Amino acid sequence: MARMTPFADASRTPLPMDGEPLYERLAEHYRRIIAAGTLSPGDRMPSVRAFMAQHGVSLSTAIQAFRRLEDTGWCEAKPRSGYFVRRRASAVLETLPESEGPPLSVEPPFAGLHERVSRVIDRANAATDALNLGGASALAALYPTERLQALAIRLLRRKPTLLTDAGPVGGSPEFRQTMAKRALSYGVTVSPDEVMSTSGGVDAVNLALRAVARAGDTIAIESPAFFGLIQLLESLGLRALEIPASPTTGLSIEALEVALTAYPDIRAVVVVPNLQNPLGCVMPDERKAALVALCSRHGVAVIEDEPYRELVEAPQAVKPAKAWDRDGTVIYCPSFNKVLAPGMRLGWMSAGRWHARVKMLKFAHSRHNAALLQAVAAEFVGSGAFDRHLRRFREQLRVQRDVTIDAIARHFPAGTRMNQPPGGMLLWIALPEGVRSDALFDAALAHGVKIAPGSIFSNSDRFDAYIRLACTRVFDAAHEAAFETLGRLIRDAAAAA
Repeated sequence: MARMTPFADASRTPLPMDGEPLYERLAEHYRRIIAAGTLSPGDRMPSVRAFMAQHGVSLSTAIQAFRRLEDTGWCEAKPRSGYFVRRRASAVLETLPESEGPPLSVEPPFAGLHERVSRVIDRANAATDALNLGGASALAALYPTERLQALAIRLLRRKPTLLTDAGPVGGSPEFRQTMAKRALSYGVTVSPDEVMSTSGGVDAVNLALRAVARAGDTIAIESPAFFGLIQLLESLGLRALEIPASPTTGLSIEALEVALTAYPDIRAVVVVPNLQNPLGCVMPDERKAALVALCSRHGVAVIEDEPYRELVEAPQAVKPAKAWDRDGTVIYCPSFNKVLAPGMRLGWMSAGRWHARVKMLKFAHSRHNAALLQAVAAEFVGSGAFDRHLRRFREQLRVQRDVTIDAIARHFPAGTRMNQPPGGMLLWIALPEGVRSDALFDAALAHGVKIAPGSIFSNSDRFDAYIRLACTRVFDAAHEAAFETLGRLIRDAAAAA
């Protein structure tokens, strides 16, 4: 049973800074208390009622503060028991300074990662016997494969034409209806007519970019960003303007505002507000609202890629940026690739004021998505089976994440820093001074271990001192040995620097 800890030091309510909500200041107050060791992992946090009394705040403010602590991984809610301090690694990645963004006097470069990413992917794929610690795909056993298979067989028996009828370009009526209802449950209001099926998130983002931009235009992206996005921009002949992102709050709205003034040819901002890849951060709601309002004023599209939101540990408290869209500024692109079945390659999008153009491009580009897969997804999501799967999936990922973080704390040397995301399957790690991710990738691969070097997450070399690791596999003796090897290689590189 967790011990109750006195909260004498926590009873002083911090004064809000200019423009900063009181709940955010309270959350930061408790983050400092936990980081200082006054509250230990497993300790019970004050009850919501006690929190309100201690700080003289409303129920709404108290709940927002606890949710912010949950979102940033500092506490967790246990049913009918209250809030508890989460286990955390001893090293926490500091917020990236805003100055890490590109100088605004420099013309945004054309995206160009092809050779760098190809080298990493080709070498990793060739090393078939190496243990993959960097790939963003969960273990196959964590997905509901047998249930989906049984559902597909049942649907085909009921309606064999699912294999012969292509169906509407935008998706089947049942699929669009189910996705619209699902979106409503987390604050996004779209009609079924606004929903279009896609072949996953990349397909949706591709269609969105084609709808809003032409070759030579500039697209603002998070920095660091998923390398697949930078490759996609490269394939479309678009320029990439990297906007710095914080490991705790995501894309810098302040830096984006400066960029929108400096670069009038920015056509869109591509953003992953919930469990960003590779940072793993969740953008606070007020910043999501500010992002949508800012882009609406400038007439710039927000392309919201949403592959991971369902993996946030408290998903009911996390909304997409689309929830604050009032004029069709946001092109919303959720997908099932990471959360249900990677092999389905299925998602959907709501393109806002670009709906007609996206529909035309979809007809010209990919036309239809498999009717059977749409039927399976609609039935699985609509029946409640999806939510049951997600609850198990999130818990399994949480366990893997905790043991992975513990392994990093055991084996990596002093000077290592990392985030601790409130869900998902990725960890972003800053290496000790002098250690470069490209060299570490080569050394690790030679010892049978695959990692994702930070250099592939940017057009520049600003993240060559970082690596991305995944926590998606059952941790066993082979993983323990791999982390021990990585730790030794990092220590050797730091000593030689």
